[in-house]
Amino acid sequence: MKLGDLSVSYISIVLKAMHELGYNADDILKKFLLSKESLSSPDARVSIAKFMRLGHACICKSNTPWFGLLMGKVTSPNQLGFAGLIADSSNNIEQACHNLITYEVLNKYNIRGQSRFNEPLVGDKQVSTLRGIMQFYSIAPYNDYNYFVVDSIIAGWYQIITSLCERNDAIEKVCFEFPAPKYEKKYQEYFNCQVLFSQSNNYLVIKEKALSWPCKNSCSSTNTLLKRYADDELNKFQLGLNFQEKVSRAIGPLLNGTTPTLERVAEQLNIPPWTVRRKLIDDGSSYQQTLNITRKELAISYICNTSLTLGEIAYLLGFGSPTAFQRAFKRWTGVAPGQFRQLN
Repeated sequence: MKLGDLSVSYISIVLKAMHELGYNADDILKKFLLSKESLSSPDARVSIAKFMRLGHACICKSNTPWFGLLMGKVTSPNQLGFAGLIADSSNNIEQACHNLITYEVLNKYNIRGQSRFNEPLVGDKQVSTLRGIMQFYSIAPYNDYNYFVVDSIIAGWYQIITSLCERNDAIEKVCFEFPAPKYEKKYQEYFNCQVLFSQSNNYLVIKEKALSWPCKNSCSSTNTLLKRYADDELNKFQLGLNFQEKVSRAIGPLLNGTTPTLERVAEQLNIPPWTVRRKLIDDGSSYQQTLNITRKELAISYICNTSLTLGEIAYLLGFGSPTAFQRAFKRWTGVAPGQFRQLN
């Protein structure tokens, strides 16, 4: 199982940010085997791991730790595929945000989770205010390779909402789950609102009055047409997965620090637990087998494609300790995770 991938349209945002800083990124593209032909293909995608390494290379070359904030600032709706185009033609800000999140998976998929809108904050018992919250999933633990990802997503949403309503006062606050980085002051340059760190989630809050503000490029006929095509693509995406793969994808975001139960996964799928159990049996599998396969495939991806420590990987896969993870990994592959990393 891959950690995730995204459209090469996100690479265009990276290149736009580098251009804004006055840097040519051709050498970086060459290093990561990205050609002009591949960057112009509507179906081309890059792995999450490659994207993070590429972003880190740009940060090092430009000496700009706040590179993700700049990426957000130069983001435009058309660079987010169907999600961005549908948002751009929506009637109002609330509808635009709903569309950005609904169709995000067509342009970006991550095993760690999906963005949410107007839903309770993950892991937060405060559910009194649901409207106007755009939430990006956690990608902790944070390091030099992934701060920019969260910065770019939150700043990108801020930029698009600001652009759609042509006002800079739509956002009440932006929140980040990581502690304030060394470039903390840069956030006040990019956001015209309260900025909070060490929060329970990564999210922004849209002012309630701003949700009904009209989008400058609103066009109902175009919006309906685009949604028709996008819904077809979503259906194809779902039909392309067998049931075990759907269960596996539901397990992934729930693994952090815990071993998700069948009941919890069934709740995510909006299917009764007994139905999940029966369908897996029909596919010649079981919940425990699916859980083990998901963990094994993710473990191999984390070992081969990231620099995460074994302790961090153990946590991300829901193991109680690094030792328990190492035993399981050796049982799966025949070698210890550290040795496997060296060999690959």
